[in-house]
Amino acid sequence: MAHLRIGNQIITQSEIVHLLAGFQMLPQLCRLLVIERAISLTELTPSERECVIEQFYQNNQLTTPQAMAKALEHYSMSLEQLEAVAMRELKIEKLKQATWGTKLESYFLQCKPQLDKVIYSLIRTSDAEVAQELYFRIKAGEQTFADCASIYSQGAEAQTGGMLGPVPISQPHPAIAQKLTISQPGQLWPPMKLDEWFVIVRLEKLIPAQLDDAMRSTLLNHLFETWLAEEISKAQLTILEEEEGREGGREGVTEGRREGGREKLGVV
Repeated sequence: MAHLRIGNQIITQSEIVHLLAGFQMLPQLCRLLVIERAISLTELTPSERECVIEQFYQNNQLTTPQAMAKALEHYSMSLEQLEAVAMRELKIEKLKQATWGTKLESYFLQCKPQLDKVIYSLIRTSDAEVAQELYFRIKAGEQTFADCASIYSQGAEAQTGGMLGPVPISQPHPAIAQKLTISQPGQLWPPMKLDEWFVIVRLEKLIPAQLDDAMRSTLLNHLFETWLAEEISKAQLTILEEEEGREGGREGVTEGRREGGREKLGVV
């Protein structure tokens, strides 16, 4: 039976499992195992394999036999395991493309209202009369929005003359986002009450989202992480313990409940 030695301490296989649980590392292990299973059938071409491994060695300064030997010893890995690590990210990217690449355009159109960005100006004050007066001053051109915000706004936006953004249109308070969604650039809205504040909003600029390379990468990552979270939630993470008498003795701790000759420990 394999054991792990760290200094003078010997750690058995069953102890490793409970150490992983105690250090809250089992969920991360579960995540990695789900990913590993998903990419197990993803193949790289010989040129892709050679290129990604070489790039990995360069990035991690593993360009000499001495550096390579030191890294393998440090991580207790074989060369085959190290190369698997080097290829993992590219395999994940190929999995993303193969699974969701053709769905990106429709998904983008579905999400676009939340992906558009806005630059807008905001004044907030706890005084309804002040808010009303400022609105009329700005509307009449008697005072600029920036001046009013710098003097009267009671939030951090006072430091920028009331200007905020660019931010996703879904980020502001829903009531503000709703106004911005139906606004034309430069449109000024009368004061509205939000919790303890009275706010004045003006849309400065709408920045429509575009399905460029950066957006494709963002959407692919979102779809992948959503799928991964679902897969992890399906995996029942438990510790199964051997009975006494197997492998010359009892493995692990004594807590748990017996199920079919084994003890089962739920891991949160």
